[in-house]
Amino acid sequence: MKQLIKKYGHIWILSYGIIYLSWFSKLQENVGKPYHVIHAALDDMIPFCEYFIVPYLLWFLYVAATIIYFFFTSKEDYYRLCTFLFTGMTISLLVCTLYPNGTNFRPVIDSSKNIFCFLVNTLWKLDPCINVFPSIHVYNSIGVHIAVSHSSTLSKNKLLLNGSRILMILICMATVFLKQHSVVDVMGSLLMATVIYPIAYAPETSGKKRYAGGLNI
Repeated sequence: MKQLIKKYGHIWILSYGIIYLSWFSKLQENVGKPYHVIHAALDDMIPFCEYFIVPYLLWFLYVAATIIYFFFTSKEDYYRLCTFLFTGMTISLLVCTLYPNGTNFRPVIDSSKNIFCFLVNTLWKLDPCINVFPSIHVYNSIGVHIAVSHSSTLSKNKLLLNGSRILMILICMATVFLKQHSVVDVMGSLLMATVIYPIAYAPETSGKKRYAGGLNI
């Protein structure tokens, strides 16, 4: 037991998930209450495209798989990734608590049109259009790709690295093409990632490679 605790004791940080889910669930109870509408003129120029539900849902696997990989292979990368993700997620919860926000531009879709529309319609039923700024989907996607690009092992695999970059971009695009978020939410996430990046990746232990030049995506 002592060996397991010593080897996998870093699992403690994942207990943050309990705090996040409890807090987020409480915020989701604000359906029907007044909120600040997040909208930009560019949102009206972006067409709805149900096929983006695929990368949008792949986000869950993308984030979970990366955390699990680093959990078993690199404590340093694991802690850096968790620090990046959980700091931004907490800030997002604080913003939504102090500044209730949401969107109002989801179109009416026919869920019987195809499986993609069905999945989007199901998503919208489960996830009301509130608590959108900044976008956690965008922020966490950026965070995961940064972790992959900074990994001494994963970054050597150019196919994996490019695949991660493409998936990150598609997930970010999915948030606006599915009308889940405004471009304002996306920009807010990019700004937050820029601010949090030095906190999670700038501190270096002795003898470690020093990161420089801002976001490496």
